[in-house]
Amino acid sequence: MRRHLIMVVDDEPAIVRLVKLRLEADHHSVITASSGEEALERLDSDRPDLIVLDLMMPGIDGFETLRRIRADSSVPVLMLTARARDVDRLRGFQSGADDYVTKPFNPEELAARVTAILRRTEGSQPSGGRTLLRYPGIEIDLDRRRIMVNEVESRLSPTEWEILVQLASNAGRVLRQHELLSRVWGPEFSDETHYLRTWISRLRAKLAIEGEPSIITTFPGFGYRLESPPDE
Repeated sequence: MRRHLIMVVDDEPAIVRLVKLRLEADHHSVITASSGEEALERLDSDRPDLIVLDLMMPGIDGFETLRRIRADSSVPVLMLTARARDVDRLRGFQSGADDYVTKPFNPEELAARVTAILRRTEGSQPSGGRTLLRYPGIEIDLDRRRIMVNEVESRLSPTEWEILVQLASNAGRVLRQHELLSRVWGPEFSDETHYLRTWISRLRAKLAIEGEPSIITTFPGFGYRLESPPDE
């Protein structure tokens, strides 16, 4: 298994030590930064595979740091913060975070979530069926990992891409919530339906065409379906 490089960004030395030791126990390489500014400087030079990012730091906060990261990079970001309000969690996801863990936290849970993110970041391949799907104004090319919306390429985060691959590989079929959660996050997250609602909402927004119905249909309390392309 490839050794991943993870950057931990937090201004609390005790938290940094705890996270670093736990991730190194899983054979990850870990670098650290104590501010958003330092993290942005190291992003280009070190090119980490994943970033664990605190929200409340001196200088620019975690939200602004994430905004600047997302301007240039799709590197997975797990937010680790004491801000546990739903509004903060939602803002984190809307800003491009791949997961959100609140302090105080269980180091084992954090390690499991890091593993799940890295697993889907490695990129999944279509499980069968068509690999090029065309809708009015939308083209999904699974082989080339490219999404075109109104002839403009749409940038998806690793998590958004993994969800889309699962839906597109089963176009026309309803995927149950726990099935989709298990495939994307792992079986230990099969009951975390609130995560899935947020991610589907973000993905649906990126695939929206004015005047056209969404190509993702929600079956409340059950699951989601990517509609079959109209040429079928």
